[in-house]
Amino acid sequence: MAQGERGAAADERHEAEGDRKKALADRGASAAERDHASIDELTGAYLRGPGLAELVREIARARRTGESFVLAFVDVDGLKATNDARGHAGGDRLLRRVADKLRTMLRPYDRIVRYGGDEFVCAIPGMDLRAVAARFALVNEALAEGPEPGSVTAGLAQLKSTDGIDDLIAAADAALYRNRRERDARS
Repeated sequence: MAQGERGAAADERHEAEGDRKKALADRGASAAERDHASIDELTGAYLRGPGLAELVREIARARRTGESFVLAFVDVDGLKATNDARGHAGGDRLLRRVADKLRTMLRPYDRIVRYGGDEFVCAIPGMDLRAVAARFALVNEALAEGPEPGSVTAGLAQLKSTDGIDDLIAAADAALYRNRRERDARS
């Protein structure tokens, strides 16, 4: 091969390497953009659509491994009253605080999804109902502290062999309303 051909081949290899690096960087940027688009800006929790897709994967994993799986449907208590008393900025602070306490009191790999305005759904694999209930009691203890106290009501449902994501969410939501009625009856 002549000297000029070797130089041209080296230039082509260098250019191809640059194209490969750019493609990898673009792919990484796309993944980061996708991840960012999956996260609720206010709370840092998954948005409902991408979050439910994550929950479906977590349910499949629990079925594969035979691991227990609990879904918590969490409602922020008194968000409307907080908005009325402290303005929407106060309500936003409460929502951020709830999400922060959920992240702190749950494990790093437990999934937290902002399901609606004042509702979260949390996927907790590898724990039973009693252990998960104890975690949510800690969440409420932490939320009760500070200058702007808050609380949540949680409904828990354990995955059964026939449950799909909608069944599990419905069971946890029903448990939430039972818990709220029982709490209100005691008050």
